[in-house]
Amino acid sequence: METDAQPINLSIDQHLALQAAARRLSDEYSGVFGTETIELFLHTSYDGFATRSTVPNFLPLLAERFARQQLRALARIEGKADQGTPTVLFLCVHNSGRSQMAMGFFTHLAGERAIAWSGGSEPGNEVNPAAIEAMQEKGIDISGEFPKPWTDEIVRAADVAVTMGCGDACPIFPGKRYVDWVLEDPAGQDVEAVRPIRDEIERRVRALLDELDVPAST
Repeated sequence: METDAQPINLSIDQHLALQAAARRLSDEYSGVFGTETIELFLHTSYDGFATRSTVPNFLPLLAERFARQQLRALARIEGKADQGTPTVLFLCVHNSGRSQMAMGFFTHLAGERAIAWSGGSEPGNEVNPAAIEAMQEKGIDISGEFPKPWTDEIVRAADVAVTMGCGDACPIFPGKRYVDWVLEDPAGQDVEAVRPIRDEIERRVRALLDELDVPAST
């Protein structure tokens, strides 16, 4: 596996932060993945976010978080982690509104009993502020989330892929269970308009948890 390509235009602080991230991931996945695999995921994640991020100081953190998600997905595919834990992937266009709210509800209600991921076909630059505010009204904080793409590993590792408006851009893998939720796009809407969308997403997430036989927290 080639790992010669390194992130470009790194400041000293960013370089040190990526090195620290690589060490943390290597410790977490010791005996599961080698250093080359971990660094490849980390560096490609960094490069992906660097092309559209408006907050370069956070790039190493975003890269680490996304690399960790991809490594967890790959470990699941290879039978090395999370076996038997229901995993759901929420997909929309920009991964800034609907899919983020769905992941927020799913994670909040399922706790450690299931796993939720999200992604977008054309990831935006930030999570929709109106979606953040609407979720805060429900006691769920999604302000620390960030728009991200999906990868083959993440889609293949999910038991269910819930699509929301990404159409033909949504990834299709044979044998994967897909569920399409037709929901209004909250992009450009104020919080008052987002609330009904949020409430419908909560209803659907609770129904999905019932289907998966995952108890929902009250």
